Amino acid sequence: MAIVAGVGQAEALDPREAGLQAAHQALNRLGTFTPRLGIVIAPHRFDPQSVVSGVTSLLSNVPLIGFSATAGLTKNGVHAHSVIVAFLSGDDIQAEAHWFPAYSQASAETAMRISQLIGYEQRPAESLLVFADGLNGNADEFCNVLPANMPLFGGLSTGNPQSQEGYQMAGLQSGNGGMAAAFLRGNISVGIGHGHGWHAVGNHFRVTRSRGFWVRTLDGRPASETYSKMFGQPAREWAFPPLNYMTRIYPLGFEQPDSDRLMVRAPVRVEADGSFRMNAALRDGSDAYLLIGSPADCDEAAREAARKAVRRLGDSKPALVLVLVDAAWQILLQGRPGSEIKAIREVVGEDVPIAGGYTLGQIVPAEPGEAHPKFLNEHIVVAIFAAKQG
Repeated sequence: MAIVAGVGQAEALDPREAGLQAAHQALNRLGTFTPRLGIVIAPHRFDPQSVVSGVTSLLSNVPLIGFSATAGLTKNGVHAHSVIVAFLSGDDIQAEAHWFPAYSQASAETAMRISQLIGYEQRPAESLLVFADGLNGNADEFCNVLPANMPLFGGLSTGNPQSQEGYQMAGLQSGNGGMAAAFLRGNISVGIGHGHGWHAVGNHFRVTRSRGFWVRTLDGRPASETYSKMFGQPAREWAFPPLNYMTRIYPLGFEQPDSDRLMVRAPVRVEADGSFRMNAALRDGSDAYLLIGSPADCDEAAREAARKAVRRLGDSKPALVLVLVDAAWQILLQGRPGSEIKAIREVVGEDVPIAGGYTLGQIVPAEPGEAHPKFLNEHIVVAIFAAKQG
């Protein structure tokens, strides 16, 4: 049997009611098919347990995972105040939802636990979808513990623009600092493509002092002073809204061994002392380039990511598109909201359901020759669910 999907989107003052209405719409679009997996994207200001209660009030035994976002996405564009629910169905699909509450304190241990769980079943997982805390935890470390053949993809939750505290949901459990994971088995295939619309503009820096997730100085001066010199705003103003999170659209690019592609790392915010709070650690002495994005380049990156995902499916018919877009895109595309979705629809067609949201980072499978899955900043990830060929 082919895979089918239904997506619902609802806006309401009460998070439980919004979850219930979105789930009801998604079920109606499934028709007579029984959901095998539910994916939930909810506004960061909503109480997650209320959202989960609304969704599960209609069907309590469906594996469910989700995350908070500054805005959700469907094929109709951007939804800043809505709960979005996507259901996948198919006779020969099995899904399990797992909750790892200690991810932010023990990212490597969480990766090892996931590896163990995949090994418990005689039937291998075709794909592993994860949503993790976007500010805490170490997604780089998490990915580097896992082998290259791990069929892993996902994104990091976003939250309040000031605190960036978001949440994750798995089954009936939720919270911040955790990881939600869904193991997908059976007659299911996922084609994944990714890309970004940022390029180097020639400004070169050296990371002269860093500690953990904080970049203290670039070229020997506080990081905010370096940006102040380039963009003309006083250094002290970079620690306050809106500049303290506008740095997201001015990421840094780092050269990688044996690759002509720059690794993109973006600040989450600027701290009061002028340092950049990242969500990936950087080494002292690293050389960095300032990156600038453009809406046109982001649209083309979205198209190319969708093309890659479609190619990887072969002749399989797309059933659902999951779109995980960096929060920087939401800022950059304010003048043309939802243009990345329009670009994806040009490739996958107008009728394929789409669900997604803005994230603080993305996780994708290893490419040939790479040793581990990858943690990304600033990218768009297009994941297309379909039945296996043949």
